[in-house]
Amino acid sequence: MYPKVGQRAFTLTEVVVVITILAILAAFAVPRFTRMESQARLASAQALAGSIRSSAALAHALWLASGQPANVRMEGRPVPIVMVNGYPSRATIDDTLTDLMGFTYNAGNGVFHRTGVANCSVTYINAPAEGSPAIVVGATAANC
Repeated sequence: MYPKVGQRAFTLTEVVVVITILAILAAFAVPRFTRMESQARLASAQALAGSIRSSAALAHALWLASGQPANVRMEGRPVPIVMVNGYPSRATIDDTLTDLMGFTYNAGNGVFHRTGVANCSVTYINAPAEGSPAIVVGATAANC
């Protein structure tokens, strides 16, 4: 039970000081980790927006190369992509993607919504007659 001669144990004061220092470090570390989590979610939303832009551009290129048909079939995708003004329609833009990265899609309003997070979304708006579609990241690090 008692330390052998020549061995020394920590005193109660030393243990309390170490625990106090660890508690102070944890108080500073926890808020930083939570900020990193929201920044990671925002980065995920921005990555999805980039994927949507890329897939819309690929579908547009396929549309141009195919002679501008009403819809195109992208390689590896089972359903045709309906085109509006040369870009995927809001109803079929999700069919151009293989992974929604934790988002669900509502074709009615064109919103990709992060599952379980209220204000973290990416919105796809059909292409107007004179340009490319609008893709809006409706999120900030504070609410994503």
